[in-house]
Amino acid sequence: MAQTTLSDPIPQLPLSRERILQTALQLADASGLAALSMRKLAQKLGVKAMSLYNHVANKEDILDGLVDLVVGEIALPRRETDWKTAMRQRAIAAHTVLLRHPWATLAIVPRVNVGPATLRYVDATLGCLIAAGFSFEQADHVWNAIDSHIYGFTLQALNFPFEAAEYATVAKDYVAMIPPEQYPYLNQLTHHVIEGRYDGLHDFEFGLELLLNGLEQWRDRA
Repeated sequence: MAQTTLSDPIPQLPLSRERILQTALQLADASGLAALSMRKLAQKLGVKAMSLYNHVANKEDILDGLVDLVVGEIALPRRETDWKTAMRQRAIAAHTVLLRHPWATLAIVPRVNVGPATLRYVDATLGCLIAAGFSFEQADHVWNAIDSHIYGFTLQALNFPFEAAEYATVAKDYVAMIPPEQYPYLNQLTHHVIEGRYDGLHDFEFGLELLLNGLEQWRDRA
């Protein structure tokens, strides 16, 4: 049996759709979707760009696959769990995953060609809500309302221009632009931040809890 030496070339892994998507995911996470191209992807894989088309149709097909990979990282809600607990866990998990892939939120929203992981995710969510007594129409409204909170808060967190630790300092620098005679309440709120009585940071779970409690009351009234 022949032995491999250090001078022997490393065997090239066969090209596959899965390998292409995993490499594309690394590129997107590192540099964003704007930096992702078929040429750069082929270069990263060490192949000719045309060989990619044996496994993916085009860049849109790659984006569909990337979105499905990301959604596949989110734990599915379980029907045997109390629905509010399940939706809370689902929302926190989704928010965490989307923060890990900063490009993904804006890529998920307009996607039409969803993959199997996304279909499982939505189906499990609907199943959990319907088992909790929501109608099919109500369940559809509920998961879309929750997802709107997830996407909006995630985009805000990713694009917030200051670090948490410097927020009070920034507030102190900007408070002169908020004269109390014109903006009395905003000025007072800013002083709360400056004086350390409030950190000024929005809380994902605070808004989520308000939403879940409101949805529960809406279901019970309906």
